[in-house]
Amino acid sequence: MITLAFLILLAASVAAYVWNYRAAQSIRKQGTRLSSVSMYHGLYALLVVLIPVVLLMLLWLSLQEPLLERVLMRSLPQASALDDAGARQLILAEIRSIAGGRIFGQPEEWMLVAAERLNQMNQYADRAMIAVQLILVTALFWMCSRRVSASFKAREKTESIVNKILGACCIVAILTTAGIFISLVLETVRFLSFVPITEFLFGLNWEPQIPMREDQVAAEGAFGWIPVLLGTLTITAVAMFIAAPVGLMSAIYLNEFAPEFIRGICKPILEILAGVPTVVYGFFAILVVVPAIRNVGALIGLSVSPNTALAAGGVMGIMLIPFISSFADDALSAVPKDLRDGSLALGATRAETILKVVFPAAIPGIVGGILLAVSRAIGETMIVVMAAGLIAKLTINPLDSVTTVTVQIVTLLIGDTAFDNPKTLAAFALGMMLFIVTLSINVLALRIVHKYREVYD
Repeated sequence: MITLAFLILLAASVAAYVWNYRAAQSIRKQGTRLSSVSMYHGLYALLVVLIPVVLLMLLWLSLQEPLLERVLMRSLPQASALDDAGARQLILAEIRSIAGGRIFGQPEEWMLVAAERLNQMNQYADRAMIAVQLILVTALFWMCSRRVSASFKAREKTESIVNKILGACCIVAILTTAGIFISLVLETVRFLSFVPITEFLFGLNWEPQIPMREDQVAAEGAFGWIPVLLGTLTITAVAMFIAAPVGLMSAIYLNEFAPEFIRGICKPILEILAGVPTVVYGFFAILVVVPAIRNVGALIGLSVSPNTALAAGGVMGIMLIPFISSFADDALSAVPKDLRDGSLALGATRAETILKVVFPAAIPGIVGGILLAVSRAIGETMIVVMAAGLIAKLTINPLDSVTTVTVQIVTLLIGDTAFDNPKTLAAFALGMMLFIVTLSINVLALRIVHKYREVYD
């Protein structure tokens, strides 16, 4: 039914465009000059039909399920008699499962009846939505068709609608960011009601377990995030140590020195590396890189952990090379040719021109690419889980096993979680700190970019 509703909406929008377009064309063929070209009359009708109905459908679909389930639960004596909200949620989950055809064991008869009733209510709601949709589409179609005239300023109306859509998208993005930040702050405050802030910020032990006895380590500052931060920084440093120079050098070579046929071969290969899933890099790290590091360590007498930050960071660096190379290549290509020609005309060599003129002028784009790579490295999870491990250690030794902030967040939120203990709430505290760290990096980068832009604009 939902698919049918969207197909009806798509067909009605296209029909509205064609109708108004042809109506405008017929007016123009009669020798009357239109205030706007025919295309804008069609676009105006399409947007007027499409946008309100899409908003209605999204609102309807978002409210339909919770309202129907609430009505259903109130009509069930077996559920109304329960005082525990968790028990009612379990009953509702089982009814949902039965309604979806996923029946485990032999459910009670009243649950089967409730599931059937839920399906019927959803069918009635879907039909009602389609009926309301058809009425609204018809009304909007008729309204748009009446608007077609020589004096109607369809272009201004269409642009106004588009501007409002763009503004709404900006507001949604801002509100989403604000919602994420507020949720992190609220949950972090709850976490800090269990764990002192000094213990979290300066503690040197990360063991997020709920203590069963008074003498357990978890009762003595097991929520210090310093080991997790060091692990994140260690892996990011290893990755950038590999990715930054290789990416920059490859971009300089491909942009300034490589023949066209070599650039045509190497550029697509780098783009393919950017599209490889991270789990593939994780398999490569655990099957190839980790054994190789252990073998080399054994040959030269170094103690190497089964999982190492060097393996995770090295493979992550390979993954990040295309990002840095692509951004640096675009930044170098954006440098005006006049700067190159002027430098060469003054007697500078090609290498001196690149190092002293082109590269400094491209600093803003290069910094942007490196920052994107740093953010990707900080937020990477799969490679770290497979190649570096899950244990938080207070070390910056790349040959040791470490973990990162994102890995710990995922680990803490796996499975059935109750948001009433410090173990689960620690994930939000880590997310808040990660937000602050990345925000600080971005602010620093903006200042660097602004400084160089003032020099070379």
